Amino acid sequence: MSALCMALASGVLLASVPAERFTLSWTHSVERTEWQEEWRIDGGRLVLETARVKGAGAGMEPPPDARLSGGWFVWHPRVPPQERVVLAASSHTADHRLCAGGVCRPLHDWLGPGTEGSVELRPCS
Repeated sequence: MSALCMALASGVLLASVPAERFTLSWTHSVERTEWQEEWRIDGGRLVLETARVKGAGAGMEPPPDARLSGGWFVWHPRVPPQERVVLAASSHTADHRLCAGGVCRPLHDWLGPGTEGSVELRPCS
């Protein structure tokens, strides 16, 4: 089974979660609208399968191929597999939320107390 590793931008490993799939969600800092992305680990890379946004606004326009489903604009982004994804953290915005292995928590709750700042997600080697 694959695992998702979470590290500081410096490369210091903070946590790993056994999961082949995970969902990231957050609230847009200006529009206050929820955004979600579904990812999977494949061949040592992160593959973005589906993106959803609940509404549209500044910097959040869904692409032309998005469809409206249950109040969400849903689409399948065409981006190449990623070696890592860096999530910026700010004291002015809510934390990202990570769901993996049937458990959903704020991102920094996965990492333990006192962890602040940007976090890098990558497949564990």
